[in-house]
Amino acid sequence: MGISNDIKYKYTTLNVGEKLIVINVLVYILNILLIFLFQLSPDFFMRWFELPKSLDHFIVQPWSIVTYAFFHGSFSHIFWNMILLYFSGRIFLNLFGGRRFLNVYFLGAIAGGFIFMLSYNLFPAFLGINTSLIGASAAVMAILIFICTYMPNQEVRLFFLFNIKLWYIGVFVVLIDLVQIPINNAGGHLAHLGGALLGYVYARKLYEGKDIGSGFEKMVSAVVNLFKRKPQAPLKTVHRNRKATTSVKRPNTDKSDHQQKIDDILDKISKSGYESLTKEEKDFLFQAGKE
Repeated sequence: MGISNDIKYKYTTLNVGEKLIVINVLVYILNILLIFLFQLSPDFFMRWFELPKSLDHFIVQPWSIVTYAFFHGSFSHIFWNMILLYFSGRIFLNLFGGRRFLNVYFLGAIAGGFIFMLSYNLFPAFLGINTSLIGASAAVMAILIFICTYMPNQEVRLFFLFNIKLWYIGVFVVLIDLVQIPINNAGGHLAHLGGALLGYVYARKLYEGKDIGSGFEKMVSAVVNLFKRKPQAPLKTVHRNRKATTSVKRPNTDKSDHQQKIDDILDKISKSGYESLTKEEKDFLFQAGKE
């Protein structure tokens, strides 16, 4: 039970970008493990979540415009996506909160998916090619290009060797995708460019004071609220007192003591680290985080 609580607590302390990395890695591991154990075809699960290029197939699995971003075809595919998500996500979350991060991430995935489908149904070079799209690259590109656009002159350390401005990195990765479209993995590079375009437009509009992701955020919140159970109001019994009584309001000492204990535990973590906590303190902090 202690190990389970430790894992749950450590997960809750991750930022939203790190949680997405954990989810992507778990999906990747679970997919290859089930395929191996049950001797299934490599695309047994993936075909239900990948984004098809055919509009007819997309209509019957519209969820794939988002779910495709949680599946990866190889270890190197997920490794480099998650490395880039980790570093660009840290910069992003130093500026903005988790909700805006998710807006850019998922809108980037959606934009990349639509550019992929549009291209494969519009350009003669791709007609007749049967393919599909997987991977978080478009969503990650949206995060990366967002920060490169929003703070272009910010310098970052590259490969521990030298500093470089973010806008140089943004231009470089976009050019790499453009020149590789005729060479290999055209669908993937087109999706990258769709995510990059979303990140660029989002940052420019936000710089002007307009959040283009606010409507998307409200829509997601409305869908989530549909599945939340509304608590039923308890029945109330009204008593008519014959004798007037006076009540003395007591200070809420329990609440202040509870918060003081949380503050003491957090101070202990900052001084000695999470591992210095006792099992009781870890359990208390985990339960407090759920309240």
